[in-house]
Amino acid sequence: MIERRLEQAIFSSRWLMAPFYLGLVVALLMLMIKFLQELIHFAPMVLSAKDTEVILAVLTLIDLSLAGNLLLMVIFSGYENFVSKIDVGDHRDRPEWMGKVDFSGLKIKLIASIVAISGIHLLKSFMNIGSADKDDLFWLIVVHMTFVVSGLLLALMDWVVEKAHRAH
Repeated sequence: MIERRLEQAIFSSRWLMAPFYLGLVVALLMLMIKFLQELIHFAPMVLSAKDTEVILAVLTLIDLSLAGNLLLMVIFSGYENFVSKIDVGDHRDRPEWMGKVDFSGLKIKLIASIVAISGIHLLKSFMNIGSADKDDLFWLIVVHMTFVVSGLLLALMDWVVEKAHRAH
C-alpha cells in the first residue's frame, strides 16, 4: 500500500515539468517579438542597404527562426515524453513527428539545430570578415566544431546503443 502510494506520487511528479514547458512557450513568444523587431527595423532600409547587409539581416531572421523551431521541438517532444500526450485528435495541422520523437531523437534534432544556428552565426561573421576580430573568429570556429563533433558522438552513441538492443 505504501509502495503503491509512493509510486503514484513519483509518477504524478512529472507534472512539475509542465511549468517549464509553459516557460518555454513564453520564451518562444519572446523570440517572435525579437524576430518582428528585427524585421521592422531592417525592412525600411532594404532598398538602400548593401547586398551583404541584406544577407546578414536575412541570416539573423533565419537564426531566430531556427531557435524558434528548436524551442517548439523541445516543448512538444519534452512534454509528450515526460509529462503527457498532447491530445489534439486528428487535427490536420498536427506535425507528423509529434509523438514519434523519443529522447534519443530529440537529442539528435537538438544538436543538429544547435549546429545549424552556430553555422549561421559563423557565416554572419565570415560575411563581415574585414571587421571581424581574428581571435573571435577562431573561437567561433572552435565552438562550432565542438558542436559538430558533439553531434557526431551523440549519433554514434545512439547507433551503438541501438545496435546493442538489436543484438539482444
